[in-house]
Amino acid sequence: MKKDFILDNKLDFSNYKEALDLIEKSRYILIVTHVNPDADTISSALALSNLFYENKIKHKVFNVSSDLPQNLNFINRFEKITDQLPKFYDLVISVDCGLKKRLGFEVPKDIPLINIDHHQSNDDFGVINIVDSTKSSTAEIIYDFFKFNGLYITKHSATALYTGIYDDSLRFSIGRCDEITFEKANFLVKCGANPSFIANKLIRRDSLAKYRVIPKVLNSLELFDEGRVAFIKAEPLWLKQTGAHIRDCEDALDMIMSIAIVQIAVFLRVVNNEIRVSARSKGNIDISKVISKFGGGGHANAAGCSLDGTDLTKAKNMVLKEILETE
Repeated sequence: MKKDFILDNKLDFSNYKEALDLIEKSRYILIVTHVNPDADTISSALALSNLFYENKIKHKVFNVSSDLPQNLNFINRFEKITDQLPKFYDLVISVDCGLKKRLGFEVPKDIPLINIDHHQSNDDFGVINIVDSTKSSTAEIIYDFFKFNGLYITKHSATALYTGIYDDSLRFSIGRCDEITFEKANFLVKCGANPSFIANKLIRRDSLAKYRVIPKVLNSLELFDEGRVAFIKAEPLWLKQTGAHIRDCEDALDMIMSIAIVQIAVFLRVVNNEIRVSARSKGNIDISKVISKFGGGGHANAAGCSLDGTDLTKAKNMVLKEILETE
């Protein structure tokens, strides 16, 4: 593979060279993105996919579903993502999967797995684990993988990495986003990533249906504990009425978190006949402690889980009870 830049000796990375050695020895690599994929998992996978393609390394990018976020279709090789497992692969690389079940399938026990992630809930389920919960995104860790190993970042990989960092850092606004994150973003721009182009592709291509369903979601707002705890939901009927996709509702959670009095916000919706729970918190409130009790995970201020059933009211009461008892 082509070499480009010098290793920063102040950075302490383990397993990066070991991961590259395993990649170079493998015959066919399966890059796995997590269920209900977001920009970070797709971008991280496609950054690696472009690297592998440019260096003639055989691979596939896999997601268990064909329902992918189409606002990411500007990233090179997006159209190559498949929901069909190849007949043969001898290495799996999971990207942004905080829990092994987020892969969406069982990896054969004789296949080595490289686990690259930034969730604090990650339990190091890989043979090689490159996990750093202090990073803004998994894309930032993929950047470190490139840099540690002196790998050349093309315009295509730079665009993918910038997209993942930009989106998962909530446009460079979260606490894990620091001066080093901005240095990386700046370098990616030098490599060919276009910030204006990427921002326009991500945030200025909304469907009309989104603006018909968001008011319904916001109108479901319920406040508890003197307004500190907020719940919103998306009923399946609302999606049918408006023609919206469930992803069209996701901005509502950030909107609720913008309310000054709200310290914890929870969004409930039905996805694939189960309830998907997304929770956010402010400051030093660790919402992941609550979510972990339901088998989920994530970060201190952003976590999620899935619950059996489709009764949103029952799910709300369960999660609310746990929040109030934990608080």
